[in-house]
Amino acid sequence: MTAPSTTSESSHAAPLLDLQALVVAVRRRRRLWGSMALLGLLVGAALAVLLPPPPTAVTKVLVAHQEDQPDDPGTLIRTDVALLQTTRIADKALRSLKSSEKPEDFMRDYGGVGVTNNLLQITVTGDSDAEAVARAKALADAFVADHVRRIQEAANAQAKALLDQRDRMRDELVQVNKAIGDGSPKSEAKASADLESLFARRADLTSRINDFGQRADEARIGTPQLIAGTQIVDAPRAVRHSLPRTAATDAAIGLVLGLVLGLAVAAVGTVVADRPVLRREIAANLGASVIAELPRRSGRLWQRRRIRAARERLTTSLARTVRNSAEPVSLLELGCARSTSGIALDLARELGADGPVVVIDGLPGLQLTGRRPKPGDPTVVSGERAADVSPQERRLGVGSVAPGTAWTDLQYLGTQTVLVVRAGHGSAAWLHTVARQLADQRIPVIGVVLIDPDPRDRTDGTLWDGLHTALRGRSERPARQNGTGRRATERLPMWAARVPDSDQEAR
Repeated sequence: MTAPSTTSESSHAAPLLDLQALVVAVRRRRRLWGSMALLGLLVGAALAVLLPPPPTAVTKVLVAHQEDQPDDPGTLIRTDVALLQTTRIADKALRSLKSSEKPEDFMRDYGGVGVTNNLLQITVTGDSDAEAVARAKALADAFVADHVRRIQEAANAQAKALLDQRDRMRDELVQVNKAIGDGSPKSEAKASADLESLFARRADLTSRINDFGQRADEARIGTPQLIAGTQIVDAPRAVRHSLPRTAATDAAIGLVLGLVLGLAVAAVGTVVADRPVLRREIAANLGASVIAELPRRSGRLWQRRRIRAARERLTTSLARTVRNSAEPVSLLELGCARSTSGIALDLARELGADGPVVVIDGLPGLQLTGRRPKPGDPTVVSGERAADVSPQERRLGVGSVAPGTAWTDLQYLGTQTVLVVRAGHGSAAWLHTVARQLADQRIPVIGVVLIDPDPRDRTDGTLWDGLHTALRGRSERPARQNGTGRRATERLPMWAARVPDSDQEAR
């Protein structure tokens, strides 16, 4: 009853996302994100050539505001940008150009941006450089005229309000003066108090009348300064576009966007697919240790000698294992049929020195049977003719554990097997399925040959948590009796080793 708790503890201790496995898987999919980066670069360069920017003109306008403050966060210039994008200014510009274009359509061809709190940059496009420059000038003039008109209207409205208030106070002053001049006979004390109050009121009204008049004059005096301060400081000019520079810029942007998108797709695809790449993950999911690894491709010229030496070591190790085994051994591939065929032929040639060897081809498409034999190659028969092989000949089966495999036929290829798995090909769920199906067929897994491993993988592919999962030994559970009376043993995968005894008895 302790095995389930071990499984529970290990599942709780496992991280939700293995960053090392994620980085390795994304790096292995460099063809994907490299291709997308290259595609983005080409698309960016092509867009610069096929869709060149339209003729553009730019001008700058200095805008003076009555409410200018040193700590202004840019609210006033943003208001000017918003006012530039109005049909009123667009209509005035079109009228000066004598164009029949709709203001709404013209507004799509220009835009403004606040360079500073008082500097507005206007960008306009057109069918030609001359038309773009003319449009920019008309638009800048229309904006300046509208801004000046709004300043004058605001100043006039403020002056009028001040003058109206001054006139009302003058009328009141006339009434006060009349009251002072037309004194009626009253008591001496009361008359003195009333006159003192009237004189104080007259003095206050006189001061306020002068103040309102002065403020009205100041409002009118400040308007010319604002009007003079609003002007075109940078005459409209056509923007020169450099095709090589534009193409380089767009290509760089496309390269970065393609690379980011490719990395994102690779990362998401890796997490969703859950395809183990590291040695430790493949060994844990299959319940068998990684005994050797080979690159999928021949490699560069200076790497071929090292790859050839690794292939020879693998052949020698497998040949030693097959010679010491009293039962036939098979090679079962997952995602690497071509590499498995080469390993089987090398192994059969190595074993041919001890006696006749027959390779049973159980691969989809009969890849070994259909090939042209070379001098020194072993005899290759299809799986249908496996029963015709003489008992005096050593059998070496080659099959597949890919989806769609006939699991009950695997025992005719060999009662023990070596799994040849390409890293990152099968999902974790399918690796569990392979381990469970082989256990159901009572086909022990001697070890795993990893094809196309990550060169930077430093994880350990050997299982050490029991004789049933370690390469150094096998469990003592009897599997079958062979023809020589020697007892063969079976090594269970990790998931089977952790099943409670009651579950194993039920199975």
